Amino acid sequence: MTTLADIADMLREARKEAGLSQQALAKRAGVSRTTVARMETVAMGDMSVSALVRLLESAGYGLKLIKHGHIRTIEDILAEQRRGDDT
Repeated sequence: MTTLADIADMLREARKEAGLSQQALAKRAGVSRTTVARMETVAMGDMSVSALVRLLESAGYGLKLIKHGHIRTIEDILAEQRRGDDT
């Protein structure tokens, strides 16, 4: 099970991999630096999904649901079929 703390860690890692400070990511996403800090530490015990999506997109990532036990999304499988991949 993925917890809010796990999501906060993923957000922090996405920001760092993008080479962005909390302030730079906040500016790109149109939120305050405090919002980024709060979401990276789950300080308020909750997380705004809309802010999470904006922050991830601003760091160059997307949010996709993947069924437990699977590593590819339906979009991945369809794209592979369109390309003619055998995987």
